[in-house]
Amino acid sequence: MKKHIITSILYTVITAVLLGIGYPLVVTGLAHVLMPKQADGSLIYRADGTLAGSRLIGQPFDGPGYFWSRPSAAGNGYDASNSGGSNYAPTNAALVSRVAATVQTLNPKGTSAPVPIDLATASGSGLDPDITPAAAYYQVTRVAAERHIGEDAVRNLVAAHVTPRQFGLLGEPRVNVLQLNMDLDAMAPPAAAK
Repeated sequence: MKKHIITSILYTVITAVLLGIGYPLVVTGLAHVLMPKQADGSLIYRADGTLAGSRLIGQPFDGPGYFWSRPSAAGNGYDASNSGGSNYAPTNAALVSRVAATVQTLNPKGTSAPVPIDLATASGSGLDPDITPAAAYYQVTRVAAERHIGEDAVRNLVAAHVTPRQFGLLGEPRVNVLQLNMDLDAMAPPAAAK
């Protein structure tokens, strides 16, 4: 009996060391060698070397001269430690009123143009860094007016940031909001745009 207990303890310790320490170190080391940018979180840096964010995690942009991200239901908004959707049913009064308020903010003049759904609803994680091309093009007029630049220039910038389906069939076309706004700042800095 004593031999079986000692054997089981040794197997537990060996397994814990191999799979709890050794395996993660090997996988992390391989990731840093084979895909260093991805292993570090796909971070995006500004021209001056400061960290702007991650290509994989959304962040809020609410200035009128910026393209806006999807709303976030993660914590108090874009909280990566509290990722998740609102889990409200489509008939929930809180969801209906929040979506209506968002639509009113996006379309304050009451025009009949439909607001793209991803600008009015949160993603399942609350951290989606991308919007649809339709959502980006919907914001072109507002952004161009705030930046005092031509709509065609802003529309061309959006077109340059559309990522097509992976391998031509997986996923949907998308636009990364952080990268789009960074290039927008490079094209027409906010201070110079006023």
